[in-house]
Amino acid sequence: MRIAKLLNPKLDYVFKRIFGSNGSEEITKDFLRAVTKENITEIELDCNPITEKDLYDDKLGILDIKAKLNNNINCNIELQLVDKKNIEKRLLFYWSKMYTSSIKKGQDFDKLEKGIVILISDYNLEKLSNIKKCITKWQIQEEDTPKVILTDVLEIYIIELRKASKDVSDSKLNAWLKFINNPEEKSNMTDSEELIEARRILEDISSTERERY
Repeated sequence: MRIAKLLNPKLDYVFKRIFGSNGSEEITKDFLRAVTKENITEIELDCNPITEKDLYDDKLGILDIKAKLNNNINCNIELQLVDKKNIEKRLLFYWSKMYTSSIKKGQDFDKLEKGIVILISDYNLEKLSNIKKCITKWQIQEEDTPKVILTDVLEIYIIELRKASKDVSDSKLNAWLKFINNPEEKSNMTDSEELIEARRILEDISSTERERY
């Protein structure tokens, strides 16, 4: 059946269906590898069912994507279409919740697990206006010797989709960002199996009347 128009992957419901649903593990793993450049071998998605109520109450955070990586890293992926002017505080809030919830009462602090927060924004952050690249990585660094990282338990990645272009040096990341930005545009590169599967899911969603609704 011919699909009149693919749904926008940047819509939170569609993004969640592609990257945060049962069966999407390999897709999300491949995307996270492209973002973090880490060897992610295992992933467990927190696949909460999406209801109509969830679509009207973003305070639940149900449309964020939460995952456990390699059995000891917690990851939260947040996609934002509108600049709410407080995103930096929100990112730290998400990270702090993940970090503190990774330890139980009475356990030693060495049981605390690394937390990664990834923001995908469809707008440019004002504070990053002087940075041309579309993806930035943030950690706790010493002021005068920024190459010294105090700890690796905190990582925040910010991806500004409007800065993404063919200039992205990493071809795999470039392919994923092109898909998220404009799935109608075919990639000139050989897509990975995971990206092909993501497109198939998007086509299925786009051709199902209930999903489109």
